[in-house]
Amino acid sequence: MSIRKLPKAETPSLRAGLGFDLAPSALARFDAGVRAADDQGDVDNTISILGPIGQDFFGEGVTARRIAAALRAIGEQEVVVYINSPGGDYFEGLAIYNLLRDHKGKVTIRVLGIAASAASVIAMAGDVIEVARAGFLMIHNTWVVAAGDRNDLREYADLIEPFDKVAADVYAVRSGVDPAEVQKMMDRETWIGGQDAVEKGFADALLATDQIVNDPQAALEVGVHAALRRIDVALARDGMARSERRRLIAEIKSGTPSAAEPTTPSAGVNAELAEALGRIAIR
Repeated sequence: MSIRKLPKAETPSLRAGLGFDLAPSALARFDAGVRAADDQGDVDNTISILGPIGQDFFGEGVTARRIAAALRAIGEQEVVVYINSPGGDYFEGLAIYNLLRDHKGKVTIRVLGIAASAASVIAMAGDVIEVARAGFLMIHNTWVVAAGDRNDLREYADLIEPFDKVAADVYAVRSGVDPAEVQKMMDRETWIGGQDAVEKGFADALLATDQIVNDPQAALEVGVHAALRRIDVALARDGMARSERRRLIAEIKSGTPSAAEPTTPSAGVNAELAEALGRIAIR
């Protein structure tokens, strides 16, 4: 168990029609090129959490299954976890937090860029938390995408409230900030800069600047994927069904239209995307 005897994060049940998603504000601030200068890539005693939490429909993202496998390989020795993530699936985030909380060796968390939303919960599992001076933790109420009538939406609000209470409890215990104040911070979505995180108890120390590098190629590769995630969030808010979003974005990514599309490559996809984004832009 963690030296700090952190609370275990219970995961309330989730019903169909409700899913976790990335907050646009976190995606907007996410710089995918930020890496650790000495990152070993899940070998020896290091684990990298770089990118969204939870597997998306591209089959990408950081999952509890991957973290569990890495911890088994590391054994009971000390582990260093590098984080640069805009958050994502709260279930996965809580599961990863619990895995790190229960690790028998010392856990050092290093926030290289941002640890937003579910990633900020993961960061709290550290016996020692270090954050870049230019880095940020972001805490907020659970961000979801929901579908249904007015009765469903009222029920969804009640269903996700326990997630906020779980996160608030974790933040409060780790930082020492009053739980009521933590909840207010979550209500208004709060970005906590490196120095401020140390002063408020959300982190223990600042990372030296020479411990962080920026990889332009990684930023390019992950940045394209992040852009597609932003489009997906926007289309979900516009009411497009998940299956349709999945089809449209998969075709954009592959550059191959479906058999039902016109023969001009991507013409049908681009027109459909432009129409959907145009509706969003004029709101």
